[in-house]
Amino acid sequence: MRVVVVGGSGNVGSALLRRLGAEADVERVGVSRMTPEAAGPFEGVVWHALDVADPASGERLRAALTGADAVVHLAWLLQPNHDEATMRRTNVGGQAAVLEAAAAVGVGHVVVASSVGAYSPGPKRRVDESWPTGGVRSSHYARHKAENERALDAFERAHPDVAVARLRPGLVMQTAAGRELDRLFLGPLIPAALLRPLRVPVLPLPPRLVSQAVHADDLADAIVRILRARAVGPFNIAADPVIGPRQLARILSGRWLPVPAAALRALLLVAWRAHLVRSDPGWLDLATGVPLMSTERIRTELGWRPGVAADDAVRETIEAVARHRSLASSPHLD
Repeated sequence: MRVVVVGGSGNVGSALLRRLGAEADVERVGVSRMTPEAAGPFEGVVWHALDVADPASGERLRAALTGADAVVHLAWLLQPNHDEATMRRTNVGGQAAVLEAAAAVGVGHVVVASSVGAYSPGPKRRVDESWPTGGVRSSHYARHKAENERALDAFERAHPDVAVARLRPGLVMQTAAGRELDRLFLGPLIPAALLRPLRVPVLPLPPRLVSQAVHADDLADAIVRILRARAVGPFNIAADPVIGPRQLARILSGRWLPVPAAALRALLLVAWRAHLVRSDPGWLDLATGVPLMSTERIRTELGWRPGVAADDAVRETIEAVARHRSLASSPHLD
């Protein structure tokens, strides 16, 4: 089986290529803007260096997908956070380019990374994959995911012969994500000292900041199961337990201080505009707005079970962020 992973050098892509490397009958092909070093999960991968957001890459993208049994589209931009047009070119335009190329060369199975962020606001209870995917309008991430969901609807109608699966994971965590999450979300307002050694005395968060997470290796296993079964449709993917303020405070050995979401949002907006943090208030709206997901479908139909608990995955990632920030602030490395 020849599997092309678009966005193969990223957080989820690296985990998926590592997992596919254990499948003896799988030929791995990676698509990324830059070719990574041929080591670890990337060893033995055939790479195509191209930017899916660039219209001039169309011919090379079709060549990369030619002969593939399946393509897994994971490419996504979270920065520059102050330039939504640039992000949209990759996030929305990139998916459109991959779908067009897949249809043109006859790829039979397309697996696309959507997200819990595609869901419309709802209660903090578990909903299945039929919950509306209108997104949270104040979040650029959610708007792009919702727009891509509509594009997938149209693609399925136009190409009924192509099997299309949609991944809707919670927050994807692993050690390797630490550097990426630091670079994409944090900033000088959040020093390493606050995260080392996983001890934050007081954590001021709103009660509705409740999220789900999954380890990247478990998400990769879910994707392989989807590929093997040639499964179609949406799949919610998350581990237990649910991560709320109390759970996060426990991970950080601190105490949760409930605060109004509006007050925290106002502070975050000021800090974001001043470039003190890299995450805009839409991320808070997303975390407090989307419902929790039921993962019954993927567990029942594909036998998927996470190997890493959600709180352990979050702890692993925060530790990685703290280690990276410590190294980054070292006078020997400045």
